[in-house]
Amino acid sequence: MKRNILIGGAWPYANSSLHLGHIAGLISGDLLARYYRLKGDNVLYVSGSDCHGTPITERAKKEKTTPKEIASKYDEEFNRMFNGYQFSYDLYSRTFDDYHKEKVQELFKKLYDNGYIYEKIEPQAYCEHCGKFLSDREISLTCPECGQETKGDQCDACLHVPTGAELMTGNCIDCGAKVVEKDNKVLYLALSKFQKEIEEHTEKVKHEWRINAQNETLKYLKQGLLDRAVTRDLTWGVDIPLPGYDDKKMYVWIEAVMGYITDTMKLCESRTDCTWEDFWKEGHNNKIYMCHGKDNIMFHSIILNALLLGQEENYHLVDTIVSAEYLNFNDQKFSKSKGIGMTALEALDLYNSDSLRYHLLSNGPEKKDTNFTIEDFENTHNGEILNKFGNLVNRTLRFKGLEEVPNGVLDEGIKAEIERTYSEAGDLIEKLEFREAIKKVMELVEIGNKFYDDKQPWIAKKENIEEFNNIIYTCSVVIANLSNLFAPVMPTACGKIREYLKLEDASWNFVSVEPGLKLENIEPLFTRIEKK
Repeated sequence: MKRNILIGGAWPYANSSLHLGHIAGLISGDLLARYYRLKGDNVLYVSGSDCHGTPITERAKKEKTTPKEIASKYDEEFNRMFNGYQFSYDLYSRTFDDYHKEKVQELFKKLYDNGYIYEKIEPQAYCEHCGKFLSDREISLTCPECGQETKGDQCDACLHVPTGAELMTGNCIDCGAKVVEKDNKVLYLALSKFQKEIEEHTEKVKHEWRINAQNETLKYLKQGLLDRAVTRDLTWGVDIPLPGYDDKKMYVWIEAVMGYITDTMKLCESRTDCTWEDFWKEGHNNKIYMCHGKDNIMFHSIILNALLLGQEENYHLVDTIVSAEYLNFNDQKFSKSKGIGMTALEALDLYNSDSLRYHLLSNGPEKKDTNFTIEDFENTHNGEILNKFGNLVNRTLRFKGLEEVPNGVLDEGIKAEIERTYSEAGDLIEKLEFREAIKKVMELVEIGNKFYDDKQPWIAKKENIEEFNNIIYTCSVVIANLSNLFAPVMPTACGKIREYLKLEDASWNFVSVEPGLKLENIEPLFTRIEKK
C-alpha cells in the first residue's frame, strides 16, 4: 500500500548566500524524496525561503533598500542554487507570499481561540528618540565578559549572549540614544502546556532520529518547556490577526515552520490525487520527515509539534528528525567575512552537481562534524565516481566494435548481488544511514568491475563469443540497475544511462535490459578533474 510521505527541508534565511555546509545539511531531504518516489509512495517535498525578521530588516536599512527587495534577491539566488543541485522540491515558496501569510494567520488564530496564545506585559528595551521597542540585534553595548563592542544578540568576540538586564545598558544602533526600559504588550505561546504530549510522542518515535536530535530534544524536555514570545515589534513580517496588535508581527520561528503546512495546502489545491490532510492528519498511512542542520532541531521536534497539537484537529506529528552535524572547510568554520570556504553556487561553477551531491552525501556530517577539502572532493570524483562507476559504464557500453546489447545470459550470482543491494541499501536509507547506503551501492560497482576483469571480455570476444555476450549482457544489467540505485544521489548521470539503455522511469526494483538494443551516442558520464 502506498504511503503518504511528507518531507520538509529547513527554510534557509534569505539574508545572505548559502555555502556548501548548508547543502550538506539539506540534501538528505532530496535523497529521501527521490528514494520514496522510486518506491512508488506519494511524496511531497516542500520548503521555501524564510523572508522575514530583524536581520533582513537591518540589512535593508544598511543597503538603503526594502526588506522585500533583500529577501527577493536571495530567494532568487536560492532557487538557482537548488535547481543547480537538482533538489526535487514539489514546492519551494517564500514566506512573504500572500497564500502563506493568509494560511499562517488562520493557524495562529486557531491557537489563540484554543487558549494556547496569551497576552503578557513585560519590560523591554525602548528607544525614546526612535519611538520604538528594540530587538537584541538593534542594540549595541560593551560586552560585560570581554569588553568588546557588540550587538545585543551575541558577542562576536567571546560568544557571550547578553541578558535582558545587560541589554538595558546599551544604545540604539540606529540613533545611538541610550535605551530605556518600558512595558510592552507581548503575545506568548503556552509551550509548557504541551510538555506531556511532546514527551510521550518523543519517546515513541525518537528511535528513528539521529542521536543529536534525541539529545537536544530530551535536554529541553528535561529542563521543562518554557512559554515563548510569538510577537515582535517590526514593520516587516506576517500581521497578527487579532485586534490591538496592529503594530506587531509574528516571530519568524513560528510562521516559518508552519510553512510546511501552508506549502502542502497550496500544492494539494492544484492536484486531484491528494488532499493536504492526507499528509498532515492521522489515519492516512502517512509519515513526516524534517531535514535540517543541528541548530534547527528544537524548532522541528518541539515547536512544530506544539503548533500542530495546539490546532486540536487530529494532526499527525513529526515522525523523523534528520538533523545533520556541521560541515567545515579545511578544518575551519565557513566564514564569508574571513574568506573561508565557498558558496554553493561557486562550487557549481567549478564542478558538476552529481559529483558534489555524491561527495556531500558519502562524506556527509551524519553523526559528527566533517571536513570538506578540494583535495578530498577531487579524489572522490576521480577515484570512486570516474574510475569505478564511470569506468564500468564506459568500458561496457563503449566496448570497441559493440553496436548493440548482446543476446546473453545474466549471471545468477550477479543478479543475486543486485537484488541484495536494493534490499540492503533501501534499509540503510530508511535508517538515515546515507553514507553506508552509498557505500553499499558502490560495492555493487566494484562487484561489476571485478566480474568484468575476471571474465576478460577482450579475450572472450576472440575465443568464445557466447561467453563474451554473457559478460557484456551481465555488466549491462548491472549498469541498468545502478541507474536506479544511484538515482537519488546522481540524477543526471543516471538519467543518461536510462537514455542509453532505453529504460523506463527509474524505480527501486530490479530491471533487465533488452538484448539487441542499439547502443548509440554513448558518451563518458564523467571527465577527470586535473589537479592544480
